[in-house]
Amino acid sequence: MDTAFDFTTYFYSAGYVLSGLLIFVLGKLAYKFTHSKINIQNELVEKDNFAFILSYIGYFIGLLITIGGSIIGESYGFWIDIEHIFIYGTLSILLLQISNFIANKLILPKFDLKKEIIIDQNEGTGIIEAIIYVVNGLILYGALVGESETLTEGILTFVIYWAIGNIMLVLTSKIYGWWLDYNIHEQIEKDNVAAGIAFGGALLAIGIIIMNALIAPFEDWTTTIIDISIQMVLATILLPIMRFFADTILLPGQKLTDEIVHQEKPNLGAGLVEAFAYAGSAVLISWCL
Repeated sequence: MDTAFDFTTYFYSAGYVLSGLLIFVLGKLAYKFTHSKINIQNELVEKDNFAFILSYIGYFIGLLITIGGSIIGESYGFWIDIEHIFIYGTLSILLLQISNFIANKLILPKFDLKKEIIIDQNEGTGIIEAIIYVVNGLILYGALVGESETLTEGILTFVIYWAIGNIMLVLTSKIYGWWLDYNIHEQIEKDNVAAGIAFGGALLAIGIIIMNALIAPFEDWTTTIIDISIQMVLATILLPIMRFFADTILLPGQKLTDEIVHQEKPNLGAGLVEAFAYAGSAVLISWCL
């Protein structure tokens, strides 16, 4: 009896793993199709383009997170679970591609992300694009875990959650750029990796908070909108407070802006300190709410 139970459990687990791997392969094919003008092998091996490597790995991290969202959660029976993994996994791949397009047009609209990564090999841009993929993975994860029970309602809720999450991401990224005391576009275009790390940390913090707002089981749209709005207000208040915290506690005696933009060689450590302050505080908030 115990042996049969173990066999069934391992069979189901193997089925979930295999399904996840197949979605991963589909995600790779989709990336290759949507980036057909890029010689991926050449960028990875011949040119050793680290900016591209960062972006490329970020995509697969985001994809892996979304696959996890399609697997984790309440089981509706093995074969229904497999069906859901393929439906939501395939839809997630499509939404990840769209998310990158949105980021290029709305979050950093003043230059072409692909040109910065492929031609200029701008590592700061590579970091930001990688984080955008990861953040959308978190948004999709939250939308998947908080899906409705029926498949039709679940798909609709999933897509709407993703859309809301991206609207919030764009809005809060704009607010972040407004209160900074330097031009984030200008610094990133100047290949300032420290500025890219700091901005990436802010985006990651926003993504964590959005995921936390979406991950609760869907009740009704009024409750959902109120919950997301409250948490995003907290996020917009949080970012400048945590930057002040990083300035006074984590980097005493120095100013982050001076270290990141006002010296000949930007301080990568200062960018990392700022990024950690944002992301760490977002994790703390998600634990408390």
